[in-house]
Amino acid sequence: MSQSTSSVSQSWVDLAPDLRGYFAYPDDDKAHPALIVFIEAFGINAHFKQLAARLAQAGYATLIPDIFHGKSYDYADRDNAVGHLRTLNDAQVMTEANAALDYLQTCAQATDAVGILGFCMGGRYAFLANAELSARIRATAAFYGGGIAPEQDPIGRKPLLDRIPEMQTPLLLQYGSADHSITPAEHARIVQALGTADKRYTLDLYPGAGHGFFCDDRPTYHAEAAAQGWHRILDFFNQHLGD
Repeated sequence: MSQSTSSVSQSWVDLAPDLRGYFAYPDDDKAHPALIVFIEAFGINAHFKQLAARLAQAGYATLIPDIFHGKSYDYADRDNAVGHLRTLNDAQVMTEANAALDYLQTCAQATDAVGILGFCMGGRYAFLANAELSARIRATAAFYGGGIAPEQDPIGRKPLLDRIPEMQTPLLLQYGSADHSITPAEHARIVQALGTADKRYTLDLYPGAGHGFFCDDRPTYHAEAAAQGWHRILDFFNQHLGD
């Protein structure tokens, strides 16, 4: 089981010639279970740097690959954020996730027990990573991952239900009931596909919480759901990444 710590180290690191990541880890001489975090469509901003530190304080070596390559957007600037999201390529993002995994293999701060955590856009990439990178990870969690099973994605992303047969690791999905961009019908399609494929999953739904409920820098922040979601992911990763 991961152990909390009061002191963490944080810095930008080079993952590949054209890729950086933000790395936070407990400031001790031990190796810890590791997490790769996929960002929202607003880039690696203050919220995600704080999240990396918070996860490190909880005992995880935490690496956020900068799949936006230095760009970040204010939460009020949704048009430019979504415009950047549209330029992403699933295969390229998975290549960059593999580079992050390669980096963790070289780190004295990280064990080989690695999980994936994603938010919003990154929740979809976490879902995809459960299929694409399942041989290299032990568990996956996602907050309000959009674009997984829409009838028609407004951004033009490919649904991911056809990748479910490749999944090998436990999956935790967390949604808000007041998230109008990811409807109960989409939850049902995901659940049906996972169940039909005999996959291990949990889907949590938080009453009254909207999209982005975990982020206290967003107007949709829901303190109760965020606190419950935080404890859920810690319990989940402690269970699957612990000794």
